[in-house]
Amino acid sequence: MLTSLISTLGLFAAGVSAHGAVTSYIIDGKTYPGYQGFSPANSKNVIQRQWPDYNPITSCSASQLRCNGGTSATESAPANPGSKVVAVWQQWTHSQGPVIVWMYKCPGAFSSCDGSGSGWFKIDEGGFKASSGIFLDSENPSGWDIAKLVGGNKQWTSTIPSGLAPGNYLIRHELIALHQANAPQFYPECAQIVVGGSGSAQPDSSYKAAIPGYCKDGDSNIRVPINNRNIPQTYVIPGPPVWRGASKKARDFSA
Repeated sequence: MLTSLISTLGLFAAGVSAHGAVTSYIIDGKTYPGYQGFSPANSKNVIQRQWPDYNPITSCSASQLRCNGGTSATESAPANPGSKVVAVWQQWTHSQGPVIVWMYKCPGAFSSCDGSGSGWFKIDEGGFKASSGIFLDSENPSGWDIAKLVGGNKQWTSTIPSGLAPGNYLIRHELIALHQANAPQFYPECAQIVVGGSGSAQPDSSYKAAIPGYCKDGDSNIRVPINNRNIPQTYVIPGPPVWRGASKKARDFSA
């Protein structure tokens, strides 16, 4: 009894200190559970690549940056160009930093797809809007899109790009928490989706990057003195521009 109580309290303490992760997905209206880090036995068969813990990644060069250390999942979800992919965070607590959604086309089966090379491309992102609130490390009001996720069971919706070629893809949701000055925290998770349809489009190299490799620890949009009132209240989201699909290739800039 005592051992069980101690174990339960330990999990609770870990949950309190945890910052959050994608805990489920809704794709074309169907819900897919994510990996439950504190109860892995209850989430063996999921579309999300299983990650080792909730601890933040703190370096652009860390190998875990790709999928939070996750390398495999037993399931995948069907989708098509134009499908809505909703990521759900059961818990998130920080109001400063970008939200980035990436995809990666696997060359073959998911079992041999490790996400290596410069094949990652962005399909969505959210940064800072000066018209919406403040830049600094005050929680309210925040001009950062990431603030929409603060609380419980909050969602971020993205669209699979139009005309995207069919195949096996990883979809990667990334939150970069900038609430601590000059000390970024990365929170990425990957899921497996099978894109159908008859599209043939793929982004060219100007839209692609490697993960890790798309940022450096010393970059001004990674190492941010968030509580310095003397810096410009603007922010450029790291990585290449968002690829919107076959008919929408305009570069997006956030400020």
